[in-house]
Amino acid sequence: MRTITVRAPVNIAVIKYWGKSDEDLILPLNDSVSTTLSMDELCTTTTIAIGSDLSKNRFWLNDEEIPIEKRLAKVVDEAKKLAQSKWLDNEFVHICSKNNFPTAAGLASSASGLACLAFGFCKLFAIDDLDTISRLARLGSGSACRSIYGGIVQWVAGNDHQTSIATPIISNDAWPEIRILLLIVDDHKKAVSSTGGMQTSYKTSDLLQHRIKTIPSKVHRIKEAIFAKDFERFAEITMKDSNSFHAICQDTYPPIKYLNETSWLIVHFIHFLNDYFKRNVAAYTFDAGPNACIYCLETFVETLISLIQNLFPLSNNSKLLVNGAKWTQSLGSEYDSLLQDFIEKYRRPNAIKAIIHTKLGSGPQVVSESFDELSLFGTNALPRVYEK
Repeated sequence: MRTITVRAPVNIAVIKYWGKSDEDLILPLNDSVSTTLSMDELCTTTTIAIGSDLSKNRFWLNDEEIPIEKRLAKVVDEAKKLAQSKWLDNEFVHICSKNNFPTAAGLASSASGLACLAFGFCKLFAIDDLDTISRLARLGSGSACRSIYGGIVQWVAGNDHQTSIATPIISNDAWPEIRILLLIVDDHKKAVSSTGGMQTSYKTSDLLQHRIKTIPSKVHRIKEAIFAKDFERFAEITMKDSNSFHAICQDTYPPIKYLNETSWLIVHFIHFLNDYFKRNVAAYTFDAGPNACIYCLETFVETLISLIQNLFPLSNNSKLLVNGAKWTQSLGSEYDSLLQDFIEKYRRPNAIKAIIHTKLGSGPQVVSESFDELSLFGTNALPRVYEK
């Protein structure tokens, strides 16, 4: 029996993709740009086992066995084709995945999960071509193709299976000053899935057609800002694109509401801060969920954590995952009454469940190639929870 354990990162889009030109191949209507987050804080870990002594294909997510749905099955089938004679007809696969973050709550769990699976299959069969891995990941989840690379990544929409691939813009160490705060507003599964939402928007939203025409210019401008390390331009383009995406959700019939009151307060707060400091010191973006991804520079992150923790006090500081960043529980005299009054007026204790501080990270990694302590499986190719 052969096995491999790998891990893959979450990515957050700053130029979103919403809608497909081909549902089967998952070809997007437009290019997108994303940031790959450090796996030290957020990742999916997956163990794959393949052997003739397994009786059927099985899948476990976070220790719960669930049916193999259509897209996952497609990745398995395509991986078998890529493996050719290395994957025999009488061999089946067991897959076990674990996320260290909320699944299906707007934190791109499908991206890291399917990237992990595609990367694991390819590494198991000595396929190292990143374009091939990117295509395989895309067949499972469109945004997964971007998690094959670290740093900041562009998904080129293309017009067929061969040309729709991700490509790196910069590596994770090319802009080391970037810091990212994830504000977990709700860790429950969203009511409208991304796939379902995209399909409805494509059929009913007039704004979506307009947005598609604006994306090439946005991608060009944000890449210029990234290469120049121009955070203020990067921030403005990121926020405007997030707003555009959620406007399309509202324009969809019936409308889709991914943001809640706390999400909108975060938007209001970031714009207030940027006005207060007379420059873009922070930027928000929201995927298909209420959780916020906030970008800032390293020099501002401790101030930002302090302000957020004062605006949204957590009931349990163990949920404040700041990775060594210092912050203050109370605002000092360095902040004038305008800022303090804003926080006093809008303070909302326990409105967010966690604050996670992270940075740009690398692409997927091989963790283990045996049934050792790093594998999610025991030697029987079943999750270790069954051994207890």
